[in-house]
Amino acid sequence: MSINAPLQILWRLTLIQRLDLLQRQIQKHSDRLKTKAEEALKKRTQSGDVLAENLDREIKNFKLKVSARMQSLVTSWHSAKVVRTRDKLSFFFGVMSLLVSALLFGMAPEWVHVAYTIGGLYLLPLRAYTYKKRLWHYFLFDLCYYVTILNFIYIWFLPSNTALFMACYCLSHGSLASAVITWRNSLVFHDSDKVTSLFIHIYAPFTFTVIRHFYPEAEKRFPALVALPYLSAGRALLIIGAIFLIWQLLYWKFVYVDRRSKIESGERTTSLSFLLNDKRGAIGRALDRTRPDKREAYFMVGQFVYSILAALPAVYVLYDSPRWSGTFLISIFAVSVWNGGGFYIEVFGRKFERELEALRKELAENNNRSGRTSPPLTDVESVGNTPFIDVKALPSVDEPTEIDNNAPEEKKDQ
Repeated sequence: MSINAPLQILWRLTLIQRLDLLQRQIQKHSDRLKTKAEEALKKRTQSGDVLAENLDREIKNFKLKVSARMQSLVTSWHSAKVVRTRDKLSFFFGVMSLLVSALLFGMAPEWVHVAYTIGGLYLLPLRAYTYKKRLWHYFLFDLCYYVTILNFIYIWFLPSNTALFMACYCLSHGSLASAVITWRNSLVFHDSDKVTSLFIHIYAPFTFTVIRHFYPEAEKRFPALVALPYLSAGRALLIIGAIFLIWQLLYWKFVYVDRRSKIESGERTTSLSFLLNDKRGAIGRALDRTRPDKREAYFMVGQFVYSILAALPAVYVLYDSPRWSGTFLISIFAVSVWNGGGFYIEVFGRKFERELEALRKELAENNNRSGRTSPPLTDVESVGNTPFIDVKALPSVDEPTEIDNNAPEEKKDQ
């Protein structure tokens, strides 16, 4: 054996040890890499699960939102067929009042002023309560309520006062009757607010027309008629102006002076502030172009001129002619009927269509955000699995929608 043999053996052992050490290091490093890879894969899996959970949650929230919105639409759709008791009562009262008034006019005209009083005792306190609740009670100081109170004072307390009769007759046929056109009063039987407004503005001239032309032996019940076979235009207009100025001074002191801060802050609404906010009306646009510090004066002067001009037909034509008085009342009533038809068809009949269009736009926006290209109405059909939602049964916004005429609609007529 040569001397190199032990060295070779030693070298081989050293090589084997190094190879074994290297193999263990590689194995250890491989195990560490494997562990890191498993941890990374686990974290990635967990992150993916979280993302999937968030996505599922968002989809579920979206479906719940769509379901709630569609349920609201369907509820609104069905509520148009099941009118609330309050609106049924208003509809019943309005229709029956019209029927009873027509029967009284033909069969017992001496009871018309009694019906006027009973209707006022029911509707006016109800309006005072609702307007106070809605913070609209400054409208109760307007001229129409002032004239209505004067009418009741004349009918039941001062029927022999000629000056008061002239004021009530001319203002009822003037400012009150013309307000049906000015304020767009509507014959909407299911809306108690609109019924009340129409009652205030049209029943007063109807009552005084009956008293003047159709009341049997009216001079016995209303002695003022004995001294007024015809109206003196100068005296009548003077009395109307005086009555109006008394009201205007009281209104100016009570509203524009004592409660100016509430009006300017927007806490309360008056006829002037309403007209200024109504940009579609000619009066509001004209007032909006005037100086703010002069608007109240211009408005009061305009009201005075309007009241005088509106009373001219009563002074020169209506007081002497039953035929023209009847034509006048029919014309005013026809305007209210026309406005009521416009409310049912053009306003209320489109309400559901606007809600449905808003829903479709909301769905389209959600689709754009989620990257979809087609409306998910097929997905919406299965949302919530509620038996009350039937997307296919919902009307298209391009098709006319039939709405029950008795559906509730809370909207201020003025």
